[in-house]
Order: sequence, then C-alpha cells, then structure tokens
Amino acid sequence: CAHLTVQLVVRQGRDVKGIFSLQLRWYRVTNALTWKYIPCVGFFYPLFCLSFIRVLSRFDELEFYLQLLAYYESKQKAGFIQKEKKFMTTKGYFGQFGGSFVPEPIQVLLDELEVTFEKYKDDPEFLAEFRHYLKDYSGRETPLYFAESLTEHLGGAKIYLKREDLNHLGSHKLNNVLGQILLAKRMGKKRVIAETGAGQHGVATAAAAAKFGMACDVYMGAEDVERQRLNVFRMEMMGATVHAVETGTRTLKDAVDAAFGAWMNDLEAFYVLGSAVGPHPYPTIVHEFQKVISEESRRQILEKEGRLPDYVIACVGGGSNAIGAFSQYVADEEVKLVGVEAAGHGLD
Repeated sequence: CAHLTVQLVVRQGRDVKGIFSLQLRWYRVTNALTWKYIPCVGFFYPLFCLSFIRVLSRFDELEFYLQLLAYYESKQKAGFIQKEKKFMTTKGYFGQFGGSFVPEPIQVLLDELEVTFEKYKDDPEFLAEFRHYLKDYSGRETPLYFAESLTEHLGGAKIYLKREDLNHLGSHKLNNVLGQILLAKRMGKKRVIAETGAGQHGVATAAAAAKFGMACDVYMGAEDVERQRLNVFRMEMMGATVHAVETGTRTLKDAVDAAFGAWMNDLEAFYVLGSAVGPHPYPTIVHEFQKVISEESRRQILEKEGRLPDYVIACVGGGSNAIGAFSQYVADEEVKLVGVEAAGHGLD
C-alpha cells in the first residue's frame, strides 16, 4: 500500500518523502493494532489502506486502486499467485543485483510473464518461429567484418566489427523485440507498451507490433523526442502512438517510469522492455533473445581466425547490446570483456 501511494504522489508531483514517512508510521500503528491486538478487525485493514490513499489523492484515483485490487483478486482466483502478499522476490539475482520490488498487481503480471517465458524459451515450435523471423524478417545472421583500414590506421590488434547495424531497422533491438512479441502473442495480448531513448527500441517495437497486428504505445523523453525526430516519424509511420514524457530529466529514465505507469493503467497490455534493466524476469529475457549476437560472433571468429578473440568490446547504454555481445564468452577466461559507457560531462 505504501509503495502504491508513492507511485501515486510521484505522478501528482507531491512531497514523496514526507508522505511516505507519514504513511510508514501509520502503517506500523494500524498493523500492530489490526493483526496483533485486535484480530477481529483484520478484515477491515484493506479498507483502512484505501481510505488513507483516498485522503492523499484528494479522491481522484480511488477507482484506479479498486481496479488494481480487482485485477489482483481475479489473478489470485485463477491460481497465478498465492494468497500471501508479495512485495519483493528473491528470483533473478545476479550477485547482489536483481530480483523485483514492484506493486503487487505488476508482480502478478511479471509472474505470468515468467511462467510463459519458461514454458516457451526451449520449446521447439517457439524457437523455430523465432529463428524464422530472425532470418527472414530481420535479416540475420549479421556479418563479422574485418575492419582492415581501421586496423592499419591504429597499428595494433586486428579489429572485427559485428555488424548489428545491418539488421532490419538498423540495430540489434529487433532481436529482443521479436522474442517478446512472440511471447505476447502466445499470451493473447492485443496492445504493447514500450520505452525508448534514442528511438531504436521504439522503432523495432512499432514495426513488430504492426507485423503482428497489435496496438503500440511508445514512451519517450521529451528531450529525446526533439533530438530524434526521424525515429519519432518512423514509429508514427508504422502506427505507434509516441508519448513525449515531460517529467524529470525528460530522457530515458523518465520514459521507463512513464511506461510502467501506463502498464499499471492497462494491466492487460504487454510491456516490451528493451534494456537489460527492470524487475525479474526482464534482464533474463533480454539476455536470452540477445545472446544470438555472441552465438554468431563466436562461431564467425573461429572460422576466420581459428581462435577466440583477445577482447570483446561493447558499448553500454541500457545493456542489451553488451549482454548479447558478451554472453557466449563469459566462460572463456582468456577473453577479456570490456564495456564502454558514456561518461556525461567527464570523470574528473
């Protein structure tokens, strides 16, 4: 309840820290009274929660939370979740990072997605369809090109370029989008939501949604909308609705927040997340559908050089390119993996 309240007041631009502190103190008092000292009042505890939210939201979003609770109860009855509340999961950790900490209705959707992903990721029919579209729609496999002039100019190592730019639509993004759209199709989804920064993921999602007859809404920071007008045009040309996000820094981080907010308002939609970020199982899913990059490059470099590379270097933004480029080399201790991330105004 406290987490949902924070989501609410963030969207209203109100004092999150003060309200959350107040709600936390209120929660501890009512929790103690309700569950420890007055068990018979336990039934009314959710009503206390909703009453508090109603005061905070000035009465204008109570119906929204009632809809969330109704959806949660329907999925509970369908057997997707157990009756005990789940606020945080221990699945999907990579070292100290990972898991999920989201509102319960979103956790229900994530659990559904995880079940579907685990069911189909090794399914021969699903993989055959996925590989078909990678080959005939996206144009894989992409070449591993020996950059002869660059190698000569730098005078050091032989440099090979994995030409993901030659994928349909100009980037690696379509690899993951095709996989997730095929999962959405099997889940019976009719609408997809996506975030985008420079616009590459948005363009890929818009194209795949058009291919499979799904409605598409893309959330993009207003700053990025101005800088990437061509990609906005391409998304709209393929039938997507592009929403310019004016909050915060008006860039990718805020677009992700807005996309999750839109998902909470339409729990029957499918969120196509393009980066190796967010709650479990998204980082695992993005890795699974992007690992084709290193599956190909590993085989290609062995064919060309008869050995593995000394270094694999990848740019890092949201991480989808890097996680795909590194995946099949992680077990090879002799191959050094280097991620290059933008440093903003500098490191000094």
